[in-house]
Amino acid sequence: MLVGVSGDFDNLPGQLKSIDPDTGKTQWIFYSTPPAGIDTGTPSNGATGGQMWITGTYDPELNLIYVGTGNPTPVLNGQMRPGDNKWTCSIVALNPETGKLVWGFQASPHDTHDWDASEVPVLVDANFNGAPRKMLMQASRNGYFFVLDRTNGKSLLTVPFAAVNWAKGIDAEGHPIPNPDKEPARDGRLVAPNEGGATNYRSPSFDPQTGLFVVSAQDAYGIYFFKPEDGTYGWAGADYDVTGRAFLRAIDYQTGKIRWSHAIGNGAGSAGVLTTNSGLTFTGDVPGNLLALRTSDGTTVWHANIGKVGNSPITYMLDGKQYLVVGAGNSLYAYVVSN
Repeated sequence: MLVGVSGDFDNLPGQLKSIDPDTGKTQWIFYSTPPAGIDTGTPSNGATGGQMWITGTYDPELNLIYVGTGNPTPVLNGQMRPGDNKWTCSIVALNPETGKLVWGFQASPHDTHDWDASEVPVLVDANFNGAPRKMLMQASRNGYFFVLDRTNGKSLLTVPFAAVNWAKGIDAEGHPIPNPDKEPARDGRLVAPNEGGATNYRSPSFDPQTGLFVVSAQDAYGIYFFKPEDGTYGWAGADYDVTGRAFLRAIDYQTGKIRWSHAIGNGAGSAGVLTTNSGLTFTGDVPGNLLALRTSDGTTVWHANIGKVGNSPITYMLDGKQYLVVGAGNSLYAYVVSN
């Protein structure tokens, strides 16, 4: 049983713990940032945080666990933690027997905007540039879509999928290069994405028939502030959202191009995404509609106003019928998708 930690107000070391479900004993602990007195082999230059608060993904063939890690703390004060601050805002591959790091890829080096990379890692076996690959895909909170070779963590593709202005470019290993001019400052800096991120906890979905990675995205800007007297603990700064519009976006995993974008309201969405072999994508919009879209082009096929969808729809077969189940508000709804 794997248990992570959430929160970024306490300057705590980031950790993922393996617990024996029969005895309750700790089997191993992986630290994304080292606690005092423990040498992890990767110094974080004074950063704490990097919490793992969203469920990772397991590959039984490679016997690897893939987990996204959170932002470093103090959150907006990058001055006291110089360097990349590994392994915060990263995707890490761990040996499930020992908790040892097999490889790591940092989505946001030296994050100063609260852009966790803990979003769901999606595992895909398919061709990339004409060759079969075992891939890991993530649409990250920082606005970039990453495709990695999940056997070794090497970058195959890094492209933005939403409004982004915080990076100067992409380095040779696929990491965005932070622009120092977008660091939080006393007089404020206008940065995209905002603190809520270009996406967040809501699950994306990959459709193998079209090769589309479909994600609940947001184009949003925020103003970030920091001054030395804000401190060295917890949040250590301030940010204010300026604007934001939500979209469902379909990304071609081989090129990174947005094949279609479907507006779902102002602000950030709350619903995860489900794609089906029948060619449909299910999600929720900001005003409170459950949506069925055609996966190939994003056209609305059907919708129902049921209230805010705050999770991912699920589907299952029973007695020859396909059902869709989704929670909205304080109710659970079930629909027949096909007879």
